[in-house]
Amino acid sequence: MDIFADLEAELDRLETILAGLDEAAWTAPSAAAGWQVVDVVLHLAQTEETVVANAASGSAEPWDRQAGTLDEAIDRWVRAERAAPPVVFERWRTAWRAALATLRQADPDQRFGWATAPLRPAALATTRLAEHWAHGLDITGPLGLPFPDTDRLRHVAWLAHRSLPYAFSLVGAPPQEVYCDLLGPDGSTWRYGPPGADSTISGPAGAFCRVGAQRLAPAESGLVTTGPHGAAALRVLRNYAA
Repeated sequence: MDIFADLEAELDRLETILAGLDEAAWTAPSAAAGWQVVDVVLHLAQTEETVVANAASGSAEPWDRQAGTLDEAIDRWVRAERAAPPVVFERWRTAWRAALATLRQADPDQRFGWATAPLRPAALATTRLAEHWAHGLDITGPLGLPFPDTDRLRHVAWLAHRSLPYAFSLVGAPPQEVYCDLLGPDGSTWRYGPPGADSTISGPAGAFCRVGAQRLAPAESGLVTTGPHGAAALRVLRNYAA
């Protein structure tokens, strides 16, 4: 699957949704605590601009969050640059096109500085798709707008599984082999990890991705775990950096 084409499709979908919002919707609370819809879009614009800036500078260093957690640093950044919805919308539209072009044109082995570690263009495009999808949920959910799962969630599910060693490390646990057997939105089966692993996670891919995005509690996901590490893997699952 072409990650850059799928990222563009996801961004196009979100742009179409945002273009149809009125002032009341833009300033309505999102599902991201403390942020209105316009704040979510501003955050996406800021991070897309970071892709371009890091490419231009050649930086492969993790973000300097100064003090506090990454979430706290991002919230300070949003609060410092708040603007009217039309301004933010146009800023994001410009930023995502520039970031996508930058990733497509980059040397596949170039490493871009990112939240906690440098990433190659395809990996960074995957994280951008995952973030835009998750924040799309934050926008559309409270507004009651449709935001159906698509086959593009394959990238998000892959990222969540690929990040399991990192997720385990955040809680001070060693990495464990986990096999994921997921049902895609179109009824196809998506499999990640070694089939012989003694721990498994199975169920809807959309639920798996939502747990990884911290938008759904594992106990409410309908996902089934087996083996000595399946339940722990589901608890720590994440498709974004801390």
